[in-house]
Amino acid sequence: MTDDIRLAFAHPSERAEASAIAPCDRISLRDYVVEVEIGAFQLERGKLQRVRFNIVVEVTPLTGPIDDDVDRILSYDRVTEAIGVELHAERINLLETLAARVAERILLEPQAERVFVRIEKLDRGPFALGVEIVRSRDGHSHAGQAHQEAPHPRVVYLTNAAFASAHLKGWIDALAEMDAPLIICVGASDLAAPQTMHAMTQRRIDLLAIEQNAWVLAARDLRCKVVETRTELDWAMKNGQICVWAPSKIVLDAVDGPSAGPRDALALAAWFAAEMKANELLVIGADAPTAAVPVRAIPLEQADLT
Repeated sequence: MTDDIRLAFAHPSERAEASAIAPCDRISLRDYVVEVEIGAFQLERGKLQRVRFNIVVEVTPLTGPIDDDVDRILSYDRVTEAIGVELHAERINLLETLAARVAERILLEPQAERVFVRIEKLDRGPFALGVEIVRSRDGHSHAGQAHQEAPHPRVVYLTNAAFASAHLKGWIDALAEMDAPLIICVGASDLAAPQTMHAMTQRRIDLLAIEQNAWVLAARDLRCKVVETRTELDWAMKNGQICVWAPSKIVLDAVDGPSAGPRDALALAAWFAAEMKANELLVIGADAPTAAVPVRAIPLEQADLT
């Protein structure tokens, strides 16, 4: 076996050493195994599987005495914390996505210059399936790589009666002029959805029924764009786009999902508002639900949103 082939499957610490450009210090995390629900296939949903992490972080060599001071070094705990934060943020389909997010979070540490992340699934057969990535700071400052937090939106829930109201355009006009990004939530239409008598499949059908109604709203006002991922929502909020939430992906990928089912669309909107750290949940046409964010309810006949 040639050295190139051997290194391709060697531990990331060997790969880091072989590809070093400048002298550096390294810290490593070896064979760190956690159980997590992950995977793009339906058979992987609702099941925990073992995932193994091997990570090497190249750090800027310290100048002067260390003085046995943990605050002067990049702690191993910061590496395992980066894994934990990303695993608990949302359910992830791809190892590639998880590896990139873990690497990005580690590179937010001021000492980190380059990181090797290898992740392997251990329970998909009598073998390990995995990915390995390398990411570097590339000369960007720590401040430049810091995550820009998305603004806090105003989440608005429209009942079907509000949806059909002649005031709809005026409401959206007024809401678009307010001091926060606008995300609109709707429930399913009044038409009956198919019934399967099976909890998992019925949940998917009921979520899709909400999304169908979201597309109907988007057709009624072309400023409203149907959005399904957190990344798209963050971008839209930063760029002034009005969104209509399509719930399937965020609900199904949530690590701690909503206790309410999709047939209770208002409770689902309240959960979503809390997930988005909304500054307000505004309900038009229904009573205010219990929510972890400030709630305001407006009767259907009231067109003034001030």
